[in-house]
Amino acid sequence: TAIQMDIKIHGLTRPIVEEAIARTREARLYILDEVMKPAIAEPRAQVGKYAPKIISMQIDPQKIGDVVGQRGKTINAIIEQTGVKIDITDDGSVSICGTDADMMNRAAELIRIIVTDFEAGQILSGKVVSIKEFGAFIEFAPGKEGMVHISKISKERINRVEDVLTLGDKVTVVCLGKDKMGRMSFSIKDVK
Repeated sequence: TAIQMDIKIHGLTRPIVEEAIARTREARLYILDEVMKPAIAEPRAQVGKYAPKIISMQIDPQKIGDVVGQRGKTINAIIEQTGVKIDITDDGSVSICGTDADMMNRAAELIRIIVTDFEAGQILSGKVVSIKEFGAFIEFAPGKEGMVHISKISKERINRVEDVLTLGDKVTVVCLGKDKMGRMSFSIKDVK
């Protein structure tokens, strides 16, 4: 409630101002107690399904290039998959904006996967993007892939990767650490 006091009206006396403030206080309390309280007694625990939301996270500034990718390819793939808006500042602050909480969380998870180095025992889900004679390449997030050797695909012996996996299959893998060549190695058969 406000009354502009700097205007030059001689008839605006103190009792008039006090009465105006008292009446507006009564009106405000009526609106809050009699109208709003029965409709919603306290703030909701979560914002509405269609309300705009924001997730903030911090990443290592050295990993910003990994999240953005060549010519923005990686970040644009995340945006396309999830429908969110992503802003990254030079200090590694990431803001994920959108209305669908599930898609926002998915985008945050993809970014976490991209900036986290794989560790032995880590379980990830991904999609088969390439099949070779010696194994399959699994994409966990845009621009982040790993290889499952043919011997680590199934508990039974297989002759061809194509007998078990096809392009586009969704799989869960466990990280085994680095192989002899320093690449990350994954297994499907050892997932618990």
